[in-house]
Amino acid sequence: MQLIFRYGFLNQQDGYLALADWQYFLFVLSTVLLAAAGYVINDIFDQETDTINRPEKVIVGKAISESRAYNIYVGLNIAGVAIGFYLSNLINKPSFATIFIFIAACLYFYATTLKKMLLLGNLLVAFILGLSVLIIGVFDLYPATYDGNREKMGLLFKILTDYAIFAFVVNFIREIIKDAEDTKGDYNQGMQTLPIVLGINRTAKIIFVLLLAAIAIIFWYTNQHLMDFNLYYAVLYVLFLVIGPLLYALIKSWNAKSSSDFRHLSIILKWVIFFGILSIAVITYNIKINTNA
Repeated sequence: MQLIFRYGFLNQQDGYLALADWQYFLFVLSTVLLAAAGYVINDIFDQETDTINRPEKVIVGKAISESRAYNIYVGLNIAGVAIGFYLSNLINKPSFATIFIFIAACLYFYATTLKKMLLLGNLLVAFILGLSVLIIGVFDLYPATYDGNREKMGLLFKILTDYAIFAFVVNFIREIIKDAEDTKGDYNQGMQTLPIVLGINRTAKIIFVLLLAAIAIIFWYTNQHLMDFNLYYAVLYVLFLVIGPLLYALIKSWNAKSSSDFRHLSIILKWVIFFGILSIAVITYNIKINTNA
């Protein structure tokens, strides 16, 4: 996702970016390390739940010991935060290192506490995904902004913000779907997820409404920002690879009942997020075609 934004969008603009290519690679590596640490700590605290929900995918306690998993978790976090600290000082913004510490702390807090609470864990995970888009602007655009390019940099940051909101909304819905998929194991661990509190049928209807709202927002955005600027290739791309799959998920969500139903919906939304992020490169390409026409 971060590579797509850098090389499919920001690098195609006429302007100076704060990070060199090798520095941006370190930035992406830091994000990946922190995300990996989040997965490890989540697996550590989800051992009993995963044994019920997805026994074939249990790693901690089987392939590796819990103590070794903790060591891996600490090592990944130290490496991720250290790179973030280095990059923050490299762009003369040392205080930005707190963003990486904040992300690591949020992922730990999610795994240990928030995921058991109604919607709070879902909101946090969705927020972190959106944040991973916004920090591109924080590290690559903001340090390179001055009076002469402030307006253009502001526009680029706004586009990143729009995509961060898209990632947040779709991933929030997907997190609820994943809770519906994992109801049995979560219930045995005393978690208060939406499907456990309201039941599977009501949760399916809530997912339907949220998907409908997401489709309406994306359709409006496509009409306002793509159709109005004659970006027809991008419009077709979004209709077929973003709105189309969302409509399919919308239809399937109404009668979703089993874990396999929700697993199918989760996979669909994962692809929607991917193709949605990839659309920035398609839009950039479409603008170039229109400019050269």
